[in-house]
Parts: sequence; structure tokens; C-alpha cells
Amino acid sequence: MPTLRLPGRVPRALTAGTALVTLAVLLTGCGGDSEAATATGDAAGKVTVGQLSNGAARQTTLDVSEVKALHAELPAAVRARGTLVIGVGALPSGFPPLAYVGGDQKTLTGAEPDLGRLVAAVLGLKPELKNSTWENMFVGIDSGRTDVAFSNVTVTEERKKKYEFASYRQDNLAFEVPAKSTWTFRGDYRALAGKTVAVGSGTNQEKILLEWRDRLAREGKQLTVKYYQDSNSTYLALASGRIDAYFGPDPGIAYHVRQSANTPRATRTAGTFSGAGAGLQGLIAATAKKDSALAKPLTDALDHLIRDGQYGKWLAAWNLSDEAVAKAETDPPGLPLDNS
Repeated sequence: MPTLRLPGRVPRALTAGTALVTLAVLLTGCGGDSEAATATGDAAGKVTVGQLSNGAARQTTLDVSEVKALHAELPAAVRARGTLVIGVGALPSGFPPLAYVGGDQKTLTGAEPDLGRLVAAVLGLKPELKNSTWENMFVGIDSGRTDVAFSNVTVTEERKKKYEFASYRQDNLAFEVPAKSTWTFRGDYRALAGKTVAVGSGTNQEKILLEWRDRLAREGKQLTVKYYQDSNSTYLALASGRIDAYFGPDPGIAYHVRQSANTPRATRTAGTFSGAGAGLQGLIAATAKKDSALAKPLTDALDHLIRDGQYGKWLAAWNLSDEAVAKAETDPPGLPLDNS
């Protein structure tokens, strides 16, 4: 799960620094849990992705029809209800390009809710989006108020104790530093000695970073980990030199690097790392309550989208093609228990 990101296209009338702050405020939601606006105007058999994206995506309308055999795989209660309740943990500020409030300042957009809508269409269900904080998203799954989360959730062996998964995208993390910084991470945690790094609380990347911090401490070296309430605070700290780097999901960092280019707060990517740790490619997955009987139909729906080409078009619309997977998997290997 990412920490929060700076959203949106920069209006020409604003200065670069003011624009980044202003747009972060415009796309900030309320705390807690909210029903996300989902009106898209799609005709039957059509799903439009990349709407209201503030320039983060290329709007694309895809042909997606119900597959009766996959609908039949669903639990009886979900079939009878006719809806797929999709949780997204994008409050308070969102994390472009994956999930955030769109250009109308009310509709939840992003690659993750778009994929949820595509899967719902294949399964013959009406999508119902619920936007919440990251923690409340899992509360929704645990309580049964939410069927499945599409919210950049990394598969971990620890999470498998409570949840079941249908993977759909590679999970890559990245370090973001000021453009003028000469520091680069090449996979060796020892390069972090003496550094101060920001990370999102309760995230998979936090677990990895804290493990590196503990290793360095055992070697008599220090890594300082910082936490900030929102994306604007994180990037202010980065620009002012209070932190050396920010560690988060690669898609959001790549997005922010593009948005901040040619501004006083320009940044760059300073290295990447698998979300599952060394030796295993991390995977992002749709997340449902364990024993809900949803993982298999979700996996099969995702595989249908992959085979029919809509998956590739969805990734391309959001500039995420480099994170494609060849197939979806039910409960694939995740971040090991000793670091998950």
C-alpha cells in the first residue's frame, strides 16, 4: 500500500510550487469511509477507463461483456445481490495514478478502481466502490461490508492468514530523491546507512524498510524512518532536506517524478526493489476475506481480461504496461513470513 501522492495536472496559470500544493488540496477527501461516486455513463458491454484522470491516463473505452460461466463461479450470495462491493483505501488524499478523486472533485478514478469495474463487468455484477482509509478498507473486508479490495495490496504470507488473493500486477517499490541528489539504491540495504527515509505507516514497504533498519542497527549503523500525514507533507520534507528519500510504490513515484519535472521541487527515481523482497517478484492482488470463495472467480475474470486484451489496454491507458503479468494467480507466493 502506498503512502499518499501529489495529484493532478498543473494549470499553466499557477506557479509550479503553488500548483503542487493546490492540487493536493483539491483532491483531498474526508477521513473515515465514504461511498465513492461511480457514475460513468458507460453503455451496456462498455467500460471506460482513465476518465477524469487530470492527465494521468489516456481515456479508453473497452468492450467488456459478462461471461456467464464466470458469473456461475461466484458465491450464491454475491450472485443474488448482483453487485461487487469494491474497497479502495485512497482517503484522505489518494495516490495517483492508482486511486484518487478525479477532475470533477467527487468521482473516484485511477487504475485500481478501473480494474475493479472491469472485473465486475466480466462477472456480470454492478460495481459499488467504497473509498476509505487504508486501515478501514481492511476493516470493511473483515466485517463483510466489502467483497474485495483493489488498492495496490501486496501479497504476503502473513496476509494469507486472513485474506485470499487474485494477482494482477507486479509489485515494485522505489526510492524517490530530489533531482539534485547523487544517492542511488542498487538493492543493498547498507546504502541506507546514515539516511533518513519517509515511508507510509502500515504498508508493506514500511515492513521492508524497518527490517533494513534493524539489520543496520545490529551492524552499529543508523537508518532513521519518518512518517508524514499526507503527500504534501512528505514532499515538503523531501524538498527542504529533512528527509533524504521517500520509499513507496513505483507507479506513484514515477507519476510524481513526471509531475514535478522542471519545478523547484523536481525529483527522480533512485532505484527500485521488489515488493516481496530479495529473491521473489512481488505481486499486487485483489484481496478478499479468506474462505470467501471469491479468489477463484476473481482470478478467472482477470485471466479472461488478460487473454482478451482488455487488461493490456487498461495498463497502457494508465502508463503501467511495465508492471504487466502474463497470468493471474490465486494465492501466489508472497512476501515471506520472516518479513511480511
